[in-house]
Amino acid sequence: MKKVILVFLALGTFAHAQEPIDEYYTPEEMAASRMMLKKMHGATNHLFLMADKLEFRDVEGGALAWEAKGWYGGDHEKLYFKSEAEFGFSEDEFHEGDVEAGYSRAISPFFDFQAGIKQDFAAGPKRTYGTIGIMGLAPYWFEIDADIEVSNKGDIAANFEAEYELLLTQRLILQPVAELSIQFQDVPELGIGSGFSDLEAGLRLRYEIKREFAPYVGVHWHQSFGRTADFHRMEGEGTSEVSVVAGVRLWY
Repeated sequence: MKKVILVFLALGTFAHAQEPIDEYYTPEEMAASRMMLKKMHGATNHLFLMADKLEFRDVEGGALAWEAKGWYGGDHEKLYFKSEAEFGFSEDEFHEGDVEAGYSRAISPFFDFQAGIKQDFAAGPKRTYGTIGIMGLAPYWFEIDADIEVSNKGDIAANFEAEYELLLTQRLILQPVAELSIQFQDVPELGIGSGFSDLEAGLRLRYEIKREFAPYVGVHWHQSFGRTADFHRMEGEGTSEVSVVAGVRLWY
């Protein structure tokens, strides 16, 4: 009942046909009522954290991989972070890994513009990148994440990721995902060539025991192209890899 009264007090402040309601209630009561109305209409900041993928991959020697993201903010502006990595147990090192943090702002009901800094922590030479991109929900419920990045060495690359969630039941969900990387110049020290460099695709079937906890199984495919594939061959590495995965999806 108290909440109802507070809401009506707040609504009363917009009733121009009557005398100002502030004359009849204390500033503390009006502040509480306005705060209640603000919360009911979503104008508050929230913290969101998700490990979209936390999995074991049965590559040679085995590997632990993750893809995590999160943000703090409101409907229009947020501070965000993202991280992707794969740690190989046989080499005892990261095959790939990065962490990114930045600023996100809504540019439409379904898309955010993002600008941030990304740090690479994989084995080998390190890079720091400035990134700009968009992330959101495209028609037919495809989740899109696309960005362009420029490193502190002048390397330029573009990344495009799309995923979809197919509800087989309310708890059983099939998730296809694909990520394409494009490099604008050769970077031999990182084993990356210009053009379409890498494609990663996967298919994961998860069961949501709770929305916040969902184990899954699936398959992951990685393919190198063009000059990047040439660099891998020169190092005696393969250009294509398929692995069975098992993991859990977590969010808070």
